Amino acid sequence: MFRSKKSILFSSVAVLALTTLQANAGGFALREQSAYGQGSSFAGIAAGGALSSMFWNPAAMTQFNGKTIEMDAAGILPSVSHSYTRSDLTTATGGLFGYANSVSNSGDNALLPAMYASWQLTPQLWAGLSVNSPFGLSVSFPQAWAGAGYAQSTSVKSYNASPSIAYKINDMFSIAVGVQVQYLTASYGGLANPVPVIPATISGNGYAYGYTLGTTITPTAMTKIGIGYRSALNQKIDGTLVVSGVSTTAVSTTVPLPGLLSVGLRQGITDRFTLLGEFEWQNWSRIGTPNVMTSTGAVATRLPFEYSDGWFYSLGGEYAVDPLLKLRAGIAFEKSPITDQVRTPRLPDNDRMWYSVGATYKHPQFTGLTFDLGYSYIKAKDTPINVGPGNPSATPAPPAGFGVYTGSVTSSVNIFSVAMRYQWDNAAAPAPMHQRYTK
Repeated sequence: MFRSKKSILFSSVAVLALTTLQANAGGFALREQSAYGQGSSFAGIAAGGALSSMFWNPAAMTQFNGKTIEMDAAGILPSVSHSYTRSDLTTATGGLFGYANSVSNSGDNALLPAMYASWQLTPQLWAGLSVNSPFGLSVSFPQAWAGAGYAQSTSVKSYNASPSIAYKINDMFSIAVGVQVQYLTASYGGLANPVPVIPATISGNGYAYGYTLGTTITPTAMTKIGIGYRSALNQKIDGTLVVSGVSTTAVSTTVPLPGLLSVGLRQGITDRFTLLGEFEWQNWSRIGTPNVMTSTGAVATRLPFEYSDGWFYSLGGEYAVDPLLKLRAGIAFEKSPITDQVRTPRLPDNDRMWYSVGATYKHPQFTGLTFDLGYSYIKAKDTPINVGPGNPSATPAPPAGFGVYTGSVTSSVNIFSVAMRYQWDNAAAPAPMHQRYTK
């Protein structure tokens, strides 16, 4: 069981570590890009309300005259508890070396910032920029635990800049288009052999490029509809696989990350209450089974993600207490793209419910200054884990010596979000560009 030949170590870690990278980078999208949207479980966010709606729909910037800037930050506090019912690794070692342990919390706390800016160039034309982290995950596992062969500590971060332009056709229609430039970096560890312990680490980074599209429709003064699309990205990853004391190998792959389609509604019911609704679709099914290549052009392994598409539905409401204060709340259901057949303990994603509250406050003395607060509690379904021979997520065969792991995961997340928005030059739109320099 404890073979440590170089060929065995390389193939084992290639399956373990490289699969981890793409699963975390592609299997966990970060929705927490707006404190305003957080307060309603993102119901209605594609239809506007805050400048941070640009993440879902760049045409929403036409709702903000003059110059506007917004800074957002979300504190994400997950609780992810693992327990096991079977571990061949634990059995084979007699429970020694810590391999009989469960994990009380594999989730790491994280701070997720975002920034948005828009500038009205003419009465009809806007330029904008959003900077976000749309994909990422940070988890920590002890080196020795019952599922050590399938999950070790991982950190994945993405940085996405999206410059865009928007045009207001008339009081009913606005359209927008932009580009995406994304940089992704990943660093994580694995076990090439349990006894003696031979750790392995892999780090990689790369760029991806795409586009954004959006439109807002305002058929009445009480109704706003927003439709936005963030294109799919082919994320290139170049990395180095290091098996401690054995080998260092260059590896690379291209991972098809999903696009995001968002449809939002803001429907005024009274002069104070607005009904909010949102629908999102992410085509995770395009991720398929990427090949991981060595520097010589050989296929090191295939990554059988085979995810389904992801779906998100939310409903909420917003109430204007007075001209300075608005309160909101929302509830949502999220259908995970990760099914029982392809789930691993590294990323135990499952269907979940969202429950959210929030508020917006305009400062009475500093005209143009606005603060947003949002809170969400997310509860995922209790999640089964079954990895090992015969499970598609472990194809090819699992690393030598790790065998079957089955268990369950209980997870929930608390999210606290805050934003500051400042708008100036709002009183009157600038003259058209061709008139600015005429006498």
